Amino acid sequence: MKYRRVVAKFGTSLLTAGSDRLNLEAMAQLVGQVVRLRAQGCEVVVVSSGAQAAGRHRLRGRLQAGHTPSRQAVASVGQSHLMQSWDELFDWHDTVVAQVLLTRRDLTDRLGYLNARNTLRDLIEAGAVPIVNENDAVALDQVLATRIGENDSLSAYVANLIDADLLVMLTDVEG
Repeated sequence: MKYRRVVAKFGTSLLTAGSDRLNLEAMAQLVGQVVRLRAQGCEVVVVSSGAQAAGRHRLRGRLQAGHTPSRQAVASVGQSHLMQSWDELFDWHDTVVAQVLLTRRDLTDRLGYLNARNTLRDLIEAGAVPIVNENDAVALDQVLATRIGENDSLSAYVANLIDADLLVMLTDVEG
């Protein structure tokens, strides 16, 4: 195997197959690819988008007319559904997943950085697949410069954090 450690970022449009909800068939194909990489001796960390899409879908029809929940609230609802989906799909392959939620503050503070790095390394060593996402529920406003923003940026931070050999971003964002 050419690469020992890989970070794979899966964008929302990939996880939803262009729809307004998580597409378990599309996600199952990604899980199969991750499992095959692991069988070849590659350590894989997944950076997963999709929490907001999952939350919007789950909240649809349940909100009072004219009420639009915050991005943080929608992502909070969707995050548990997203992780449940990953957990069930990987479980079909007897693979354990772990949820890791990060903010920029976690990665810019020296102690937070070390804790995140050690946690990810411990999870990899234990044979789990870390599923990383931004902790939208507590991420502060962009004005305060603490929000990571797109998971594309988060995946780059994670690749650096774990000394990845390869970062693969599967997204519909150009560049």
